[in-house]
Parts: sequence; structure tokens; C-alpha cells
Amino acid sequence: MTEFPQPDITETNRPFWDGLKAGELLFQQCGQGHRWLPARDHCPHCLSDDVRFVPAAGGARLVSWVLYRSAHHPAFESRVPYNVAIVELDEGPRMISNVLCDEPALRADMPLRLRIEAQDDYAVARFEPAGQGGHA
Repeated sequence: MTEFPQPDITETNRPFWDGLKAGELLFQQCGQGHRWLPARDHCPHCLSDDVRFVPAAGGARLVSWVLYRSAHHPAFESRVPYNVAIVELDEGPRMISNVLCDEPALRADMPLRLRIEAQDDYAVARFEPAGQGGHA
């Protein structure tokens, strides 16, 4: 079995990865209330360095997705077909993730629920249609 690509964990994004490992999805927010993902040293809106990590409640909606019918990395061969989705958290930040459902069920703006899953030595944020028992 081929090992999945590992995340590039830095001092800036370490709280994000540590949060997932602890069962919590964290995004950043500045003192002006701007919110974003992925983690950065400065707010991408106002450039403030007054940033902190905030927990997401777990709700989201599907913005867009693409379905991969062939693996572009050997580690994903057993998952074909799989989707790569842009998900917007209820709090506003968007992130790239996967939606855990069959292709015909995917639809724009569908409500989603966070599902944190173990992946090798780290945890990842994936989503499933709301009402399927996801957890934050």
C-alpha cells in the first residue's frame, strides 16, 4: 500500500493540524473579524498580524466539486472515483476537502457536516451530507 502524501506542517499551520488531531476544525480570524483558511501569519483581507485560531461549529455547504475517475497518485487508486470539493464553512471560510457520498447525491449548496477522519499519523477534515451523523 502506498503512503498518502503528508501535510507540510509549519509553525503557522500547526494549530490547524493539532486541532484536527484533537477532533476540532480550526480556522483563523483577525481582530477585525475577517475569517479564512488556510492558515497564514497575516490576515489576507487587512494584513493584520492580530490573528487567532477559532473552532468551527461543523456545518458547511458544498460550493463546487470535481470527480476524479483515475488516480493521480498511487495512494488514491483504491478511492477512485473520488471527489475534491470546495466547501464553505458556516462561519465563512472556504476549504478544499472531500464529500463522503456517492456522486449522484452531490449538488451545489447542499448542507454538509464535518467529519474528522484519521489518515496515517494525522487527521483530515472531510464532510458528509448533513443528517448522516457527522460530528464536529
